[in-house]
Amino acid sequence: MSDTATIPMAPLTGVIAYLNLEGASDASAFYQRAFGAREVFRMPAEDGDRLLHCHVEINGGPLMFSDCFPEMGVARQASDSHTLHLVVDDIDAWWRRAVDAGCEITMPLAVQFWGDRFGKLSDPFGVNWSLSAPDSADDTGSADDTGSAGDAG
Repeated sequence: MSDTATIPMAPLTGVIAYLNLEGASDASAFYQRAFGAREVFRMPAEDGDRLLHCHVEINGGPLMFSDCFPEMGVARQASDSHTLHLVVDDIDAWWRRAVDAGCEITMPLAVQFWGDRFGKLSDPFGVNWSLSAPDSADDTGSADDTGSAGDAG
């Protein structure tokens, strides 16, 4: 018999972002509200307050994170040099949900020179996000500087 936890899931491949956050459990709940994340697995730390590991799935892709453990050499690292990027189908709905959940707009949603609607956000845990979707000629909604789509009513 082994003391090692077995995680029942298919093997993952490719590059997977792994973040060290302050408040990983709260981050999981936030990502569920802001980005429609589905929590796949969590492993609580022995202190009962932090997470050793959390795996969520957002828009079909995995994201993993844990709390910081400075006593084990895992300190908080600023995320200024990286951004988590989501390519989505209905960018207005994704954008509105993230902003309504508490993301801060750092670059308003707009059509960019490469043809996508694109914008950048920062979440309450200091993680930078960008969202994009191909612009379509028959798209009737457009986001303004507040992050809200045109008249919803």
